[in-house]
Amino acid sequence: MLKGKTALVTGSTSGIGLAIAGAMAREGANVVLNGFGDAAEIETLRAAMAEDNGVEVRYSPADMTRPDEIAAMVADAGKEFGAIDVLCNNAGIQFVSPIDEFPVEKWNAIIAINLSSSFHTIRAALPGMKQKGWGRIIQTASAHALVASPFKSAYVAAKHGIAGLTKTVALEVARDGITINAICPGYVWTPLVERQIPDTAKARGITEEEVKRDVMLAAQPTKEFVTVEEIAALAIFLASDAARNITGAMLPMDGGWTAA
Repeated sequence: MLKGKTALVTGSTSGIGLAIAGAMAREGANVVLNGFGDAAEIETLRAAMAEDNGVEVRYSPADMTRPDEIAAMVADAGKEFGAIDVLCNNAGIQFVSPIDEFPVEKWNAIIAINLSSSFHTIRAALPGMKQKGWGRIIQTASAHALVASPFKSAYVAAKHGIAGLTKTVALEVARDGITINAICPGYVWTPLVERQIPDTAKARGITEEEVKRDVMLAAQPTKEFVTVEEIAALAIFLASDAARNITGAMLPMDGGWTAA
């Protein structure tokens, strides 16, 4: 379905981003991976993804807090492949704390990576998409783009910002053959979620098992974590021609969390 196209997926060396990148490659897209991690492990991932799917896979170590590095990543992808056809903004970090104890540097980092980086990638990628008359931008937002939870002021603010950015860009490019949508997952079992469990337990004064049962899955009527494969499948649909009239949408995949 995506043969001959190029997908850039930020934050794609693990978790949701890696699942999306793998799905794009299986559909025939060339892929640009991005994210932090052990260099040897990332190279193993890159080489396996390329060999298994018969596509070109590149890796960019661009720091998503640095606009200059983001711009260079997009420019390099353009030089290599002609243009970015599918942009998946997935990079994200989390920190849990009462707001009056929230470290300023953590706030700044979360806003930079979870929100501002999407502005910079979109700004850089849109000219190429407009020139081709086709593009897909897929944002990994969160149920927290739609509702709030305590102790996550920066994350909730950033994800609400992603919702506003997505809607605004959708209106601007509606006649250019470009769509932009945001997937809003509930709790997904990823390294990011796993790492926040101890902090949430400390902030709330409960056990880690209680965090999973009474905090995370309490909001999801299905009582199940969303899987990365489910999110990747939705991303593939949004990249398809069948989804050409879906744009500016916040698409919950949250086990019914935001239905209440």
